[in-house]
Amino acid sequence: MTVAEPLFGSLLPEIVTSPPGGVSRHLAKRLRSVESRNITYFDVGWPIFWKEASGSNVRDVDHNLYIDLSGAFGVALIGHAHPRVVHALQAQGEELIHGMGDIHPPVRKVELIERLCGIAPWVDAQAVLTTTGSEAVEVALKTARIATGKPGIVAFRGGYHGLTMGALAVTDRAHFRSYFEDQLYKGVSFAPFPECNDVSRVTADETLGLLRAAFQQGAPNGDPIGAVIVEPVQGRAGVRIPPDGFMAALSDMAMEEGAMVIADEIFTGLGRCGSMLASERLGLRPDIVCIGKVFGGGLPLSACLSSQSVLSAWPENDGEAIHTSTFLGNPLSCATALAVLDVVEHLDVPERAEVLGSQLLSELQDSLRGAERVSEVRGCGLMIGIELVTDDGSPWKGGAVRVAEAALAQGLILLPAGEHGHVVELTPSVFLTEDQATHSLGVLSSIIQKIH
Repeated sequence: MTVAEPLFGSLLPEIVTSPPGGVSRHLAKRLRSVESRNITYFDVGWPIFWKEASGSNVRDVDHNLYIDLSGAFGVALIGHAHPRVVHALQAQGEELIHGMGDIHPPVRKVELIERLCGIAPWVDAQAVLTTTGSEAVEVALKTARIATGKPGIVAFRGGYHGLTMGALAVTDRAHFRSYFEDQLYKGVSFAPFPECNDVSRVTADETLGLLRAAFQQGAPNGDPIGAVIVEPVQGRAGVRIPPDGFMAALSDMAMEEGAMVIADEIFTGLGRCGSMLASERLGLRPDIVCIGKVFGGGLPLSACLSSQSVLSAWPENDGEAIHTSTFLGNPLSCATALAVLDVVEHLDVPERAEVLGSQLLSELQDSLRGAERVSEVRGCGLMIGIELVTDDGSPWKGGAVRVAEAALAQGLILLPAGEHGHVVELTPSVFLTEDQATHSLGVLSSIIQKIH
């Protein structure tokens, strides 16, 4: 019997020219001349320009073949160009490409919202479709303000919720905020985010005490607090996982204080952390949920979900919606999202993420035990972080950037995370093959053990 050759999507890396190759370098030169210098990161070994992708493979314009361990910012949980998603996109493209979301909606908008409400944690769920994660957060913040009448917000140190003005106000990173600080809403209190394996910074009880004080004192500008926004697992901060019981206690406190809990599940939702929503496994009981990334299957789509009792605080549309956008309910995005939900539910993606994530985490912890630059390897489902430190135990600033560049040269795409660029972050597809996983972990472990 002839053994079939592995297909593009399940292949091991093949580097034919040291990345970035000549075509990528030429494209980089062209891009630098026409794009704002703030947008794309350029360095000696960065970036490559993608030509095609499928499953866990990416091929660049110089014909180098890579394994994508980043999931393209966490989007490709079910792999790049999943056949169901591609079919849905092609079929919808032949029928209707654009609609009038809040005036004359496309059919797919109705179908998607019905489907989405079926997996939400409320029996009377409703949704607002949005385009980006930041926009979903904006809708969530507006919803909490309208529903509670209290504009103040509690957010967390290390939290990332987007870079539009409302979302940026609750994002904790001076790098993003500094140029716009005088334009940001001043009614945000930032609390420390406790971590399950690190009480050197703050314990859960200490954080809860600070939260209670914030509720009692109000926001820095004096506004009463009506919302707490939190990532169940902090993604961009470096896969920071809260201790058991913290999220449940946070939910209890918010309810007692008459505030709404907004779960930012843009990164963690739809199976990435081993459950449909990470809130479920961590005990968080949100009033509002934001989802995105995985949701659109590669197309720009996000959503803000809540119960009818909460969303009914918004006024009835009298012919002019007070929050809407041109591409709300775009039929192409809705069609791909329906296909994504088919895959997530029918192929039990959350369970696959839990099993594969546990396997990768265990193998990395074993292979990196004793590595001088590694302080911790942690994970939740298919979100894994490898924290790098210097000789004195402080964050190794830029260490994960160096690892990512070395990995790219050997055919692995991954991203640095953490405020100091000191956490190697892995968010691969659930369909990463055994051979791809074994190869990737071997290469990555070798790089981390040797790099100085």
